[in-house]
Amino acid sequence: MSIRPERFGALLYHFGTRRLSFLKNPALLAVVKSLDAQPSARAACLHAGVQAAELSSYRSALATLATSNMITERGAA
Repeated sequence: MSIRPERFGALLYHFGTRRLSFLKNPALLAVVKSLDAQPSARAACLHAGVQAAELSSYRSALATLATSNMITERGAA
């Protein structure tokens, strides 16, 4: 996957599926970028400054990215 930051958030491109996704929120971009460095998706959200009340919407956004194989579980390839 390739990440191209933009003013509105970012463009994600998956080389295998040739799928393009838009991240329309800079905070979601920060979460995605920190997934590797944090022990969990929740920790990545908190690290990016996501408030507890917003976690469910970020969980949903990350689930959508996982469904499209833009992000995967560690060890899954």
